[in-house]
Amino acid sequence: MYIPILCFVGRSNSGKTTLIERVIPELVRAGYRVATVKHAGHGFDLDTEGKDSWRHKRAGASTVVVLSKSSVALFADTSNPLTIEDVRSRFLADDYDLIIAEGWKHDGYPKILIVRDQVGEVPISTEGLLAVVSDKSVNVGVPVFGLNEVPAVAGFIMQHFPRRPR
Repeated sequence: MYIPILCFVGRSNSGKTTLIERVIPELVRAGYRVATVKHAGHGFDLDTEGKDSWRHKRAGASTVVVLSKSSVALFADTSNPLTIEDVRSRFLADDYDLIIAEGWKHDGYPKILIVRDQVGEVPISTEGLLAVVSDKSVNVGVPVFGLNEVPAVAGFIMQHFPRRPR
């Protein structure tokens, strides 16, 4: 059984990350195990110059995995962009209840749209649109929550994506 995916979408600086970091504790308190996937359209580099993992990559390793007692980090080259499904099947164990993804606004995943100015400020696929979170009055045919209605947003998510039996 696949872990469900829920995307939080909106324009840059609309508050996606802030909302996600406020919703996750609500879900965790309800017993959810949550994984997140962040889309970085302009690339990123998390490894630190001079660290052993950076040195391994610089020496030519395609993948470097760093393990500690309670953490794992993976630095890997990809020949093609990965989809959320690729990440789910390759890197996430089946013991999660939900994957929250930030981004993928043009894909048909179930999504919550964060709006600061007006609907349509950025083109977004309405396929899979479950709700809108906004400080503006919007009418788009799905539930609308205020930016500070975090418990209500989390409750809505829990209704749509019930915890998986353990």
